[in-house]
This record gives sequence, C-alpha cells and structure tokens, in this order.
Amino acid sequence: MSGGRYTGTVEDPVPEQMRAAAEAFLAALDGPDRDAARHAFDDEPARRWLEYRPRPRPGVTLAGLDVTARKAAHRLLATALSPAAYAQAMAVMALEEVLDRAEDWRRGRHSGDYWVAVFGDPARDDDWAWRFEGHHLSVSMTVADDRISPAPVFLGANPATVRHAGRPVSRPLGPEEDLARELLDALGPGGRSAAIIADEAPADIISATRAAAPDRLDPLGVPRGRLRPTGRALLDRLVALYLDRLPPELAAREADRLDGGELHFAWAGPVEPGRRHYYRVQGEDLLIEYDNTTEDGNHAHTVLRRPAGDFGADVLAAHHAAAHPPGPVRPGAPR
Repeated sequence: MSGGRYTGTVEDPVPEQMRAAAEAFLAALDGPDRDAARHAFDDEPARRWLEYRPRPRPGVTLAGLDVTARKAAHRLLATALSPAAYAQAMAVMALEEVLDRAEDWRRGRHSGDYWVAVFGDPARDDDWAWRFEGHHLSVSMTVADDRISPAPVFLGANPATVRHAGRPVSRPLGPEEDLARELLDALGPGGRSAAIIADEAPADIISATRAAAPDRLDPLGVPRGRLRPTGRALLDRLVALYLDRLPPELAAREADRLDGGELHFAWAGPVEPGRRHYYRVQGEDLLIEYDNTTEDGNHAHTVLRRPAGDFGADVLAAHHAAAHPPGPVRPGAPR
C-alpha cells in the first residue's frame, strides 16, 4: 500500500500472547464447557465458519460462563484487536441490549450471546485457530508455525447511530463511513464517476457469510493510480483504518504485504448521508466491504477479508510447503 503509514519489519509478540490467552481461556472452563469450546483443527466446516446474524454457532457462549471464564474470553479477543477496535467490538456487543429494547424485548437479544471456539490445541499444536463471534461480530484467527492469518474480521452495528437532540450518542462505525465519504468528496467529478458503480446499493455485503470470499468483484471502481495525491492519501488512510483493527504488529505486516500493489475503490448508492449506501476496496488478497442499506440507513456492516488467505489459507499453505517439500523428480517419472 503505497503511502501507508507502516514501514519496515516489526518483531511480532502477538502469536505467543494469543497462544497464552487461548490456553488460559480453555483452562478457565469446566469440563462440559471445555468440550463445547474445543474442536478438531481439521473440522473444516466449523473452522471456516462465518456468521454475523443471530444464529446458533459452534463454541461456548459467554452467557453460560462465570466471570473468570468470561474475562479470559475477552482477553483472548483483545489479543486480535487494537485498543480502538476492541472498543468498537464492546460497543457492538452492548448494542444487542439497545436493539432488544427497540424491538420491545421480543427476540431476547442479549450481550452475552457471543461464542468462542478453539480449533486444535494451542498448547501443543503448530496449527491451531480460534473465533469469537455473535451478532454483528466475527473475529477469526489462524496460527501456523507462530504466524497469524488475521481474517475474516467483521464488525456491524444496529442501530448504527443512536442520537439525542440531533447529536450522536453512539456511533461505533462512524470512522468507516466518514473517511469513505471524505474520499468520495475528494475524487472530483471524473474520479467520482469512475468510483460510483451503481445508483442503488446491494442489500448486504457481497461476500456475505461465505467461507470463501470472491477473488474479484466487478466492477472494480476507480484505481488508486488514477487518483490525485489527496485521493490516494485518503484511500490509503481508509485501508489503514481497517488494518488498524489488528494489533500494530499484524497491521504492519498486512500493510507491508499490500505495499506497491494496486487498490480499487467502488461506491454504490446515493452519496447523500442517511440513504442506503455501500463501498468496497479491493487489492491483492484484500477485500474490504461496508454497507448501510436498511430502509433508514441505520444498520451497518463492515468486513476485512483476504480472499486467498481467509481462515489461514496462506499460512497453512506455507506450513505445508515447508513440512512437505517436493522431492526430486525421478528420471522418466511423469511431471
């Protein structure tokens, strides 16, 4: 990502922190809860699970845990998120109570309806993973040889904004909307015409809850290379905003991976605030999506995905290549 704010190689303490936190979480559970939380690493349907709607899901629920185990779950989540993103996640969880009140308590939503699942044994295995997930929050981390693959990371908010006397009281995903609008304004008529791919926004993020994100979504929108310096800087800031959901060491690595590659920005829907809108950013093994597409434009979804690296596909491929290098080809053997 040219112009990004991360440079150089940063020593990464996060894998060990994550491993220790996962071990502490499992140790804090009693037998039945530990059995519910633990899954085999090769249970692909459970491990490659993404669900940001209120649905049953693999793992153990926070609502059934004691304070020690709940705090251990939160400490595990905190190893995957920056302080700002952790605050966003806590706001998202608290909004379940606000939404339940707005729905006249009919659906029994509650802030304890979040689930933790661990795949493999963090104390012994080279390859293991974990997920913290519930309505409007899904964070999946995969570890192979102490390298972390940090995606998907989904954050949503309903209501996206709570106001009093015209002023926002709660708006946890406000930066994600505001910075994209600032970029759209900076594009100028020509750039905006290339960036706006549809007059109406899609009903939801297009990657949805698929285990595999699309490699490419067309139309791509406007390429970074066509933008003026202000537009390029704002697009870089928008990507950095999503990468900054991760701890600094992981964000730096992801930014280094993107450095020098082309980015595309696309917008769908009206540009006026308060109406249904959507945007996405695509790059090399990068998909960022945002939508706010309910009738009142007050229900937001955001996701950071890596189509070729989600759920650890990248680090697991590297691990497999290192552990099982191809042998010499015998003369006359088929290639």
